Amino acid sequence: MKINEVTQNLSPVQRAIKEHVTRGVPFRECIFRPGSEAFTEFYREVRNLHSQGLLEMDWEDEELLETDIGELVEINGEMIPLDVPFISEEEELDEASCGEKGVKPNQPKRGGSKKFYVYVNDPKTGNCKKVSWGDKGLSVKAKNPGAVKSFVARHDCKNKKDKTKAGYWACRTPRYKSLGVKGGQWW
Repeated sequence: MKINEVTQNLSPVQRAIKEHVTRGVPFRECIFRPGSEAFTEFYREVRNLHSQGLLEMDWEDEELLETDIGELVEINGEMIPLDVPFISEEEELDEASCGEKGVKPNQPKRGGSKKFYVYVNDPKTGNCKKVSWGDKGLSVKAKNPGAVKSFVARHDCKNKKDKTKAGYWACRTPRYKSLGVKGGQWW
């Protein structure tokens, strides 16, 4: 049997996973519309293949698979996909604390004392905190794979989990296209 014949026998989701692997596209960049059956099936299949050791992925894809993305829950006889982030109690506190200042939390913007800034709720104090990062004279080299790899290693992006620190946001800058960063993907 020829490869083209084998590919034709695959489901659209299986073909999409094969394309991700062949082209080296991260699984977090799923081509299917969020909320669609194919989107849900895509992440269930990726999670299944990864748990069997058949798919290798970077830490960001693994972090995504630790969520409920691709899972379904039955509510009142209807299957609901758990693929959309829900607001947690902590994020509601963010809204309340930063809302008093009239700002939305976790919405990075350009400008301020540095290149970018964001308001976050500091869980230690319960107050809204402004986090700034990025030197104004330097560019974000999101299109340069060598620069990205060096940045991610130098800043230990895999272990940046504290939203009140500039390093967390610096490692995720390309994720927010509203910041005007051209190319690349979030690290």
